[in-house]
Amino acid sequence: MRLDLYLAETRQLAAHQSTILDQAADRLRNEATLSELEQNGVLHALQVLTENAIGKAKHTLKALGQPVPVSAYDAFATLARHRQINTSDLDAWNAAIGLRNRIVHDDINPIVQDCLNLDMTIVLDLVRQQQYHFIRDYLMAPPDLC
Repeated sequence: MRLDLYLAETRQLAAHQSTILDQAADRLRNEATLSELEQNGVLHALQVLTENAIGKAKHTLKALGQPVPVSAYDAFATLARHRQINTSDLDAWNAAIGLRNRIVHDDINPIVQDCLNLDMTIVLDLVRQQQYHFIRDYLMAPPDLC
């Protein structure tokens, strides 16, 4: 796949999912609650946004001629080493990847849910404070392939 087409799709998806999360953030600030269906939509949007960022990270590494790690955590650590993201942002990326993993495994296996402890109160606070914007910003920005 051509990188320019991939990045265009990435930006479009980021804009769409961010709009959904922004609407949820507005509702949370004004009404303080979301229905179970809306909460599931929030989880899906966060999952898709994060998976999109992981994909962009791996495509960027490939375009830079770097080995592409299997682990999303390693992909972002490698991006930081190549100055594609700020090293100071790695904790936020690791948290986003961890949340994505909890969302995915929580949906697949209810037994794992107890172990991973997905707390919707924390997730909704994250959305209310729009702490996902760093993911959107990364997805909207062109990579520096020099």
